[in-house]
Amino acid sequence: MKKILFFVSLVVIIATSSCKKKFLDLFPYDQVPQDKAIIDEAGMQAAVNGLYAQLRNTSLFGRSLPLYGEIIADNVFISTQNSNRYIAEFNYTYTNTNADMLGTWGEAYKAILRANNVINSTVASSANANQLRGEALTMRALIYFELVNWYAKQYVVDPNAEGVPLLLTYDPFAKPNRAKVSEVYVQIDKDLNDALGLLNATKNSSYVTKYVARALQSRVALFKGDWDGAKTAALDVVNNGGYTLAAAANLFAYWKNAAPTSTKLETIFEITNDAVNNNGTNALAYFYDQAGYGDAIGSDDLYNQYSATDARLGLFITGVRASQTVRIVNKYPNTSNAADKDDVKVIRYAEVLLTLAEAYFHASDETNALLYLNKFAKQRDPSFAGYASTGSQLLDDIMLERRKELAFEGMRYLDLQRLKRNVARVNINNNYIGITPLTLPVDNFRRIFPIPQNERDANAEISQNQGY
Repeated sequence: MKKILFFVSLVVIIATSSCKKKFLDLFPYDQVPQDKAIIDEAGMQAAVNGLYAQLRNTSLFGRSLPLYGEIIADNVFISTQNSNRYIAEFNYTYTNTNADMLGTWGEAYKAILRANNVINSTVASSANANQLRGEALTMRALIYFELVNWYAKQYVVDPNAEGVPLLLTYDPFAKPNRAKVSEVYVQIDKDLNDALGLLNATKNSSYVTKYVARALQSRVALFKGDWDGAKTAALDVVNNGGYTLAAAANLFAYWKNAAPTSTKLETIFEITNDAVNNNGTNALAYFYDQAGYGDAIGSDDLYNQYSATDARLGLFITGVRASQTVRIVNKYPNTSNAADKDDVKVIRYAEVLLTLAEAYFHASDETNALLYLNKFAKQRDPSFAGYASTGSQLLDDIMLERRKELAFEGMRYLDLQRLKRNVARVNINNNYIGITPLTLPVDNFRRIFPIPQNERDANAEISQNQGY
């Protein structure tokens, strides 16, 4: 695998654009100079379309990123009847040659360099060009957030630890070292702040808007322990974004609706998988759906956290896998829908409400923490009287709701990471086979991914994470 600086291929961008023939004749696909790559708004639009397509890659949001956050934690287990994928992640045996982690690293930097081409283009400012730059800035921030949280220590653990290389311009000869975690977050914050001044407030949920950037700001601030920042960004989304929660009776219908929406119901940003642009049987949904591969099964420990009247219980199906009664995940029910596949939710209104509750808690405002926690929890379970907890129990209740609500969307492990909590799997009904580790202590070196060895072979300036 080439080093990350050479991941500047514009093949997808060019293939999805309507550029003139002479453009294709001028340069090899992987050697387009910056000043020739994007020369007008049509080129910008084609490049941004390619960037959205790159986020759909199975090594990114198309499958791996949402799966890592579940199978390395305690929400799912890999059935003994499986397709032999993500076994190392589930068993905590991954090394610096792990193909999944190599794929995520490489495809993430492809996305970043595509975003850079849009951000740094010389196309003059206009309403449309500004929107496109804002979308690229937001997506670059999103990808850097994922990279720094998977391949480096948490900001709240050591902001001065080595993070990931920051690549903001095209330079095929540079060999960057790893920026500090804090420096990566500075760039993420800058990208999101810059994007806010460029983005429109309204587009459908498959596009980046002002409130996508604002919602991501609330997530980023939460991971930094910046409670005021998390609260401010989340309140802006709540008070001005116009988003709503699905009624309990309509929750499954919300997940069943595969198409992007302009109604602002629940979804703030999602990766589209339609009849033409999708990952086929390699998509995230097929890893859960028993009509597909069905490798990933919901843990009984998670299932038992829901009350009998909780609408989210309807997102499970009790069935049989490998001669064992299991909790089948039904959050992605559209694998058989030829007209439209399951979109992958990147950030939802529910997360913003839970971020707000947690931010208020850490700011010593338990009254408002309970207000937003119960506003959410009682919507999911109309029979629930609401939480009345205080102190550490209130934080545990907030985290329980995050676990129940965001299950199978990739956030569970990252939440355990930022809160410095052990992974502790509970082996109810012998779901986890005997060789499966049930704990991953917070100080275990495998709490962060290895830097891929191929990357280090190409660039000696990049150091390895301890233990690998």
